[in-house]
This record gives sequence, structure tokens and C-alpha cells, in this order.
Amino acid sequence: MARISGVDLPLLKRVETGLTYVYGIGRSNVLVVLKESGIDGAKKIKDLTEVEVGKLQKAVDKFKVEGDLRREISQNIRRLEDIGSYRGLRHRKGLPVRGQRTRHNARTLRGKRKTVGAIKKELEAAKTKAAVTK
Repeated sequence: MARISGVDLPLLKRVETGLTYVYGIGRSNVLVVLKESGIDGAKKIKDLTEVEVGKLQKAVDKFKVEGDLRREISQNIRRLEDIGSYRGLRHRKGLPVRGQRTRHNARTLRGKRKTVGAIKKELEAAKTKAAVTK
């Protein structure tokens, strides 16, 4: 089993797809890694030799990946929150940070909305109906 930067790569996938399972290695970085290591991206991960896996590991080591990258990103967000910047406040409130509108969209960040006042309307309608029938 190929293990790169602490991540087990799926054996049945091509190398160029499997490397994207490493956090911080996307499609563009995969091309750089494959070119640097001299490995064919169309090859399946299960067909890689130990030497080839070692070459891939060396090429990936030049990038900031997995725990280091996650730590850096969380420190950047914490820094923005600590200095009280607009972006930091948006992160803290769980709202979109990059200027998107929130009037109609941003459901993922804002969460599912609950209808306000519908219960009161139902109660008033029931009271009115009860008063009419008396």
C-alpha cells in the first residue's frame, strides 16, 4: 500500500488522481510532482514500486501538506480574529468571508432558517375559529 505524507492512497486509482487525496496537493501540484519524480500519471498506484513511491514522497515533501498546512491555515484565521479585522469577524460569526451576498444565498454557512411567527398565526387562527363557533 502506498503511503505518502501519512495518507494511504487508494490502490485502484491512477497516480494523478490518488495524489489529490493528500491535503494540499491539488490537480496543478500533482502535475509538478509527477514531472519532478518522472513517474507516469496514468499508472495505477498498486503498480508502483517502492522506489517510485519514495520518489513521489520526496517530491511531495517540498510542499506544505497535511498537518503543517492545516495548522498554518488555522493560525492565519486565528490571527485575523485576534486583530479584529472584518474577515476575522466574518470567520467568527460563520458568515461568508470573501464578499458574497447573504440576503438570498449562503445557506451552507448561515444554516437552515426557521420560519418566525408561523406558530403565532396558527394559534390566532385557532382562537378566532373557536370564538366564531361559540
